[in-house]
Amino acid sequence: MLRFLRLAAKLAVIYGWLIAAASGSVWADESTSYPVTIRHAFGTTVITKKPERVATVAWANHEVPLALGIVPVGFAAANFGDDDGDGLLPWVADRLKQLHAGKPVLFDEGDGIDFEAVAATRPDVILAAYSGLSQSDYDTLSQIAPVVAYPDAPWSTDWRDMIRLDSAGLGMAAEGEALIRRIEGEISETVAGHPELHDKSAMFITHLNATDLSTVNFYTTNDTRVKFFADLGLKSPKSVVEASAPGKFAGSISAERIDSFDDVDIVVTYGNQQLLEALEKNPLTARMPAVSRGALVTLGRDPVGTAANPTPLSISWVLKDYVALLADAARKSPSKPR
Repeated sequence: MLRFLRLAAKLAVIYGWLIAAASGSVWADESTSYPVTIRHAFGTTVITKKPERVATVAWANHEVPLALGIVPVGFAAANFGDDDGDGLLPWVADRLKQLHAGKPVLFDEGDGIDFEAVAATRPDVILAAYSGLSQSDYDTLSQIAPVVAYPDAPWSTDWRDMIRLDSAGLGMAAEGEALIRRIEGEISETVAGHPELHDKSAMFITHLNATDLSTVNFYTTNDTRVKFFADLGLKSPKSVVEASAPGKFAGSISAERIDSFDDVDIVVTYGNQQLLEALEKNPLTARMPAVSRGALVTLGRDPVGTAANPTPLSISWVLKDYVALLADAARKSPSKPR
């Protein structure tokens, strides 16, 4: 069933791009007045003319120009969820085929940003609206080309702001807004078919160790995965809201305090059957209502697990699968009195 849904989602994406291309809503290069000034966490970036050579660093920023019909001269190779090892996630590979483009230069960011490789692509702008740039990273990249950095905190830029900032750096702010509206429409249509998600709360627990469950690590309300829950009709429970420190995308507590999360209806985490069994058998984590009810969504190091962190191209690709998994977990949680 999931394979069928994924195929349907792929076809819907392709159809959507064909319609957009035919109407000109994605491909149009709307007139922009220069210079363009973009404010971000490190100050301001001024772009004096429309960039022709676009490079991106960090996670998924390349999906914005690709979605808008521009092939970057270089971007970071995928280091999570890349099933075939070619450095491209499937929705990126699909989009490159639609644009009749070969594989661009892929930066190896396993040990951090490869500044020399970025410089070698001779970019006019470097997009990094969703990233964890340090001040030093930003300063070094700025010697290569103007940099579009994150607006507030590292790894906390949601998919809408990623599109807004990166499209502004391309001189395509209006096209970026049109892209946001199209994605929002797809989300709304999908979520409307799953009323069981309404008024349910979800928590994203991260990278648990099945052999040591003494600490519970989780993504805070600042993280993009958690922000995506709201798009899907879910809310963050009060316990997670209160445990979310400003500017931090992750947190942790001792499993001895697992009762703090009694208000969680659905737990999403990365893991497998071994982890599920460990959670259910552990005397501390088993006390968590969502665990005892089996209201759990486990994600692997595969494209579906990767796309739980929403990006401009992955949302359409994974939406039906991910919402179906969440809806199945939601059905295991009791309905709240209205």
